[in-house]
Amino acid sequence: MTQSSGLYRIPALRDAFLSEIGIGILANTALLVFHVFWFLLGHRPKPTDLPIALLALTHLLLLTVTGFIATGVFISLRRFWDGVTCKAVISLHRLMRGFSICTSCLLSVLQAITLSPRGSPLAKFKPRSPHDSLRPLLFLCVLYMSVSSHLLVSIVATPNWTSGDLMDATHSCSVWPISYWIRQMVSTLSTFREVFLMGLLALSSGYMVALLCRHKRQCQRLHSTSLSPRASPELRATRTILLLMGLFMLMSILDYIISSSRIIWNNDQILYCIQIFVAHTYATVSPLVFIGTEKRIINFFKSLWGGL
Repeated sequence: MTQSSGLYRIPALRDAFLSEIGIGILANTALLVFHVFWFLLGHRPKPTDLPIALLALTHLLLLTVTGFIATGVFISLRRFWDGVTCKAVISLHRLMRGFSICTSCLLSVLQAITLSPRGSPLAKFKPRSPHDSLRPLLFLCVLYMSVSSHLLVSIVATPNWTSGDLMDATHSCSVWPISYWIRQMVSTLSTFREVFLMGLLALSSGYMVALLCRHKRQCQRLHSTSLSPRASPELRATRTILLLMGLFMLMSILDYIISSSRIIWNNDQILYCIQIFVAHTYATVSPLVFIGTEKRIINFFKSLWGGL
């Protein structure tokens, strides 16, 4: 009995994978369809609409590739997983994860800029059109992927013989060990990349929290009551994005903890499965949050359902 078949016999892991991937694909498809129809119908898009649509498309592709990788975790298909397939699938998965991180970071920054008052220094950076956000997104994605380019060389199909030097990517794909100095350089660059993106996300989120607190104090002074129950669309969108950024940072911390635990526990396969589940929770939950908190999306699908 192979190790993958043993994992496949654990119903909780298998069902968790299928549920997360299935729900995530359906939710991201619905969110992407809304933004495509909203654009085709000629409605004026918000500054954050394009990043949200790109995030939905990225997560849709990410979860689809993850479902493909799951077959290599639970089922041994060595004849199918050759070296070219391993490099293509793992690299595409890493590319989509990079787009997810960079787009989430950009979304938080854009919302902070949109919410900033007119006299703020950030006001000059407000995008004039939704396409203005593509240039910084491209920069962030190039920054992210340049550090992961070594995977194109180090990802290989797992040979029939086992080796303690290989680190599993799936049951059929592995990462060859690299030299000490290259590993240290990649580790340093990866740390810089993560600190930069997380720092940018934390700063923009903290700035939005400060603006929300100031807005609440102003409302209390004007009305001598708590914040009005009917907040403006900008404030509702800010709270939604703050919720998602908090979830993103929490899942990233858990992903790092589990990844470090895998090294301590000698590449434990159960931990690897849990890591995959945790790493893709954000991709599954984020479209549900956007759909559940955006009235125009709810009204769109209600009208679509009523017209059927």
